[in-house]
Amino acid sequence: MIEKSFIDERRQYKRLDSVFPVQFKIVSPEGKTFLTDWMQGFTSNIGKGGIVNGYLNIKLVQGNRVLVEQLIKILQDSSVAKQKIKEINRSKEELQLKIDALQSRIKTVEEEKVSWAAKAKAEEDKSILSAKELSVISEKLGREKTALQEQLIGLQRKESVVTGQLLDLGQKKSALEKANFDKMYRWLVVHQNHHTGLLMSFEGDSEVADWAFIYDQSLALQAYVNSLDFERAKLMLEFFSRKAKKVDGLFVNAYYADDGNPAEYIVHSGPNIWLGLAICQYTKKTGDNKYLRLAEEIAQNIIGLQAQDKEGGLRGGPRVEWYSTEHNLDDYAFFNMLYKITAKNVYQQARDNILNWLVSHTYDKTNTSIKRGKGDSTIATDTYAWSIAAIGPKKLSELGMNPDKILEFAEENCAVEVAFVRPEGKSVNVRGFDFAAKNHIARGGVVSSEWTAQMIMAFKIMARYYHEKGLDNKAVSYEEKADDYMSQLCNMIISSPSPSGQGAGCLPYASIDFVDTGHGWMTPKGQATGSVSGTAYALFAYYNYNPLELKE
Repeated sequence: MIEKSFIDERRQYKRLDSVFPVQFKIVSPEGKTFLTDWMQGFTSNIGKGGIVNGYLNIKLVQGNRVLVEQLIKILQDSSVAKQKIKEINRSKEELQLKIDALQSRIKTVEEEKVSWAAKAKAEEDKSILSAKELSVISEKLGREKTALQEQLIGLQRKESVVTGQLLDLGQKKSALEKANFDKMYRWLVVHQNHHTGLLMSFEGDSEVADWAFIYDQSLALQAYVNSLDFERAKLMLEFFSRKAKKVDGLFVNAYYADDGNPAEYIVHSGPNIWLGLAICQYTKKTGDNKYLRLAEEIAQNIIGLQAQDKEGGLRGGPRVEWYSTEHNLDDYAFFNMLYKITAKNVYQQARDNILNWLVSHTYDKTNTSIKRGKGDSTIATDTYAWSIAAIGPKKLSELGMNPDKILEFAEENCAVEVAFVRPEGKSVNVRGFDFAAKNHIARGGVVSSEWTAQMIMAFKIMARYYHEKGLDNKAVSYEEKADDYMSQLCNMIISSPSPSGQGAGCLPYASIDFVDTGHGWMTPKGQATGSVSGTAYALFAYYNYNPLELKE
């Protein structure tokens, strides 16, 4: 038996009963400092492995934060350069107008000189003095014109320099955007629970800590599928296929990410449909039909709800009476996908019934506004973006709807510019889309990261539509809108606030925490709360992936 004193002599640490912080400073043998003021929490012992892992983690966090900071700096510099070019172009236009006016005056004076010369021959020499005066005026005007032309040349040279700077910034921005979006995808990866396959929807809001809303799970699952990360997608699908509890034949809105138990027992149609959409995307991409039965089970329950409405519309859930335009748009896309995959007429009929209901109850052809639901004229920005994404500009045009006007209405009524205070305390102006009409919300403007990304996706769809029609100028204008709003959205990228996130980039749900969206729920608490929906939809917009369309 080993004596206790021998064990005590070999012990290289002191065991404590509580969590305590340790401050480190790492210095090389030559005296070079690698890291200062590094704080690390320990539970009951300090070991070499823990210190090394802690060091590697803190360096990873620092590196990820630097990536975010570099992108924000490039975006700000690009914004300044773009503003300079706008000012130069404005000055060029003003100078050109002055030059054109001078040229017109010079022409008039020259015509008068010719007239005076003719009179001088026919009449008396006294008129020659006036001709000389006109020559002086003409020469003066000519000098003014030359001076303005030289200023114009100077502006053109300045524009060339700034344009070169902007091109250089654009190249750097593209590289940094790619690096940051790679990290944002990494954020979705590291937050997946290895037991349930679920992700907590909001990282940083203690009131819904560990809640996994199934709408968010659908977005994360589709992000995995689009990145060919099929094993992660299957891990989540296994949970819904085998373990998730249901109510009224459908999944509840949210589960706990750690153990999979229901976090609430509310059942809505839309979130279930989004899970069905994700399964369709997985099935199409992989050719694996294993989970298609689950999608069809969701579809049958939804068709049952539709059957309860004589016009074929879809209520918000089995135990609610309201109708949501958003849910019905989701449903149209879902049945359209199922019909393409299975060729079953029942899904084609359900799809067409939904479309007829949408046309009858939500679209106003006179002013292009879209109702939030049946009998509900409130403006919800996502219904505009998703009309383009779910139905498509071609089908909307065939139905007598104008897709251009739909997006114009959303921009005119829901686009806002706000001051977004970044977690480090710096403020940056961001243009994006509010949850609702900006003129009807007392709280002032709020940028939704997810709904802004939805609008970016809609602009990209319109660009593709017009390229296919051969209207390239119109297509380019939509591409420019998409690019501009994407740059604005990148200003909101933050570093993950949790240790598990390792500082990887993510997006907050909105530019302001804990405010009314205008639709019956508040934005999450916490100024640095990472959002699965905002982050995933930004990835969709960046990679031009439409979750409401099954690509051939």
